[in-house]
Amino acid sequence: MNKEIHDILKQYWGYDQFRPLQEAVILSVLSGKDNLALMPTGGGKSLCFQVPAMAREGVCLVISPLIALMKDQVENLRKKNITAYAIDSGMNRNAVINTLKIATNSNCKFLYVSPERLETRLFKEYLPAIHINLIAVDEAHCISQWGYDFRPSYLKIAALREELPRVPVLALTASATEEVQEDICLKLAFEEKNIFRQSFERPSLSYSVFRPDSKINKIIQVLNHVPGSCIIYCKTRKRAKEISDLLQLQDIKADFYHAGLARELRNKKQQDWIRNSTRVIVCTNAFGMGIDKPDVRTVIHADMPDCLENYYQEAGRAGRDGKKAYAVLLYDEKDISSLDEMATIRFPEMTAIRSVYEGLANYLQIPSGSGDGQTYDFDISDFIRKFSLNSYTALYALKALEQDEWLSFNEQVFQPSSVCFNTSKEALYQFESDHPELEPLVKTLLRTYDGIFDNPTPLSELQLVKLMGQGPEAIKSGLRDLHRYGIISYIPQKDKPQLQLLKNRVKTEDLFLNMEQYQLRKERFIKRATKMVHYAREANTCRSKIIGNYFGDKAMKNCGICDNCLEQKNAPINKEDFDNIYGLLKKELLGKEVRSKELVQKIKGIKKEKLLKVINFLQAENKLAVDKDGWMTLHE
Repeated sequence: MNKEIHDILKQYWGYDQFRPLQEAVILSVLSGKDNLALMPTGGGKSLCFQVPAMAREGVCLVISPLIALMKDQVENLRKKNITAYAIDSGMNRNAVINTLKIATNSNCKFLYVSPERLETRLFKEYLPAIHINLIAVDEAHCISQWGYDFRPSYLKIAALREELPRVPVLALTASATEEVQEDICLKLAFEEKNIFRQSFERPSLSYSVFRPDSKINKIIQVLNHVPGSCIIYCKTRKRAKEISDLLQLQDIKADFYHAGLARELRNKKQQDWIRNSTRVIVCTNAFGMGIDKPDVRTVIHADMPDCLENYYQEAGRAGRDGKKAYAVLLYDEKDISSLDEMATIRFPEMTAIRSVYEGLANYLQIPSGSGDGQTYDFDISDFIRKFSLNSYTALYALKALEQDEWLSFNEQVFQPSSVCFNTSKEALYQFESDHPELEPLVKTLLRTYDGIFDNPTPLSELQLVKLMGQGPEAIKSGLRDLHRYGIISYIPQKDKPQLQLLKNRVKTEDLFLNMEQYQLRKERFIKRATKMVHYAREANTCRSKIIGNYFGDKAMKNCGICDNCLEQKNAPINKEDFDNIYGLLKKELLGKEVRSKELVQKIKGIKKEKLLKVINFLQAENKLAVDKDGWMTLHE
């Protein structure tokens, strides 16, 4: 089996060996066990389910909440000639049926599914016919309401296990505390807990925290000292643009990015940064997930994140190539007070939630007693403006309604245009003869897209623009005309946030949440925020160690390169410490020869940096000698 998985790794991914922990996880999966793999950002989680799935007959069912990431992985697998498909919450019924049929009757190896799809009648209908060999649960921390990104749709996965009783589960996450790890194993109904935890050490990533008088001046200073690509994270879209503009005034090639931009513009900004045409991308946390750019030299947080989980994931996008990189956090007292207030904002009172619910029902014009299962294009900015709502209150009220399963709200939905011919080839020839102005478009569609007569096929209007030399509106107009004539079924792309109701509308006064669970989630949020503040203010403990310990990695050693470690190295040694260490050295070395490595192990409770300072001083004073083989002697 070891040879087989190495052959698969080499054949499809081109690697000669696995990264640390990957092989152990893969072999455990292939033995039929349930597993939780806790691997840092960029640690190669995907291969842990992709390789064993390729080693077995059947399909790997991958559950992921991140639509953009699902699409990227499907595309990357197809480039390797591996058959993969995705079903997300934005797809229409026909597209879902077509994908499920293909997954059932083809050599499909990977089927990516958003968690909302698991409980649908359509998915359950086709599930028994799909030969599932593994269930991979990405972003597994979403199943725990004690985690920082709880999504109730993840709780449906346990019911899926009843349909697939002998299929192993591999849960994957980059950031879960010990409490959340336990909860993941419980909620996914693991028969036994097999937890693989990769070390949180990043030997080449230097963490540092500053409390500057001017954040923008500090950002410019960092960028002037550290060349190369950079990500700057901000709390708001407005702030991202402001910082980007200020950097451009300093002749730094910067751009801004957030989820409110049109998809094509987001893609262009992202590609310019990946190709290094743009040096600095200033963004909200909508940026970075699934982006493979190993040469990021600096990640700067211009505002304090609300938890170490988010900070660790975002900071970890620096230096994935193993070369020296920097994670810089900037904060001021305003950040601390904002974080203290955030619990009240993130968890609005029930009266505020009811007010938003009533406004939502009126905005979408949902009659009382109806709406269950309905999906709507939802412009939250327009909703907030029309009902004069506080933007934070509206957003977090929707989050509370989502976590109590009243609705599902997805801000980033993209469904490409699709086309399928509805007519016979004979009738099509006659149509082209009768409508010569549409013949070139028909011919281009047939030449460009295989299988367009049999199945709905993803379509790029921009590709048609390039092929036909016409403007976008002319192409879309032609497609709409063909649709109107019944020649094709044309579904334009969907690039708007989607809101789905999961229950019928009730009277506002009859809306209730599980307030006990709601309050517990609020308490966990406060606890995470407190840990984040501690990380920022701590001036002595190694920052890598703080992060590793937070996630349960108790074996972490001082990194030696964070600001706190460097400060400890440079700190002068006082007379009391010197005399104490000198006394210990005399005890171990007088009249003896001891190797330097053994000496360090024998002298406990003294920081290595301080011990080395005393040793170096004694060498300079010719009171201590070290030969070429590392033997040490002390002279009175």
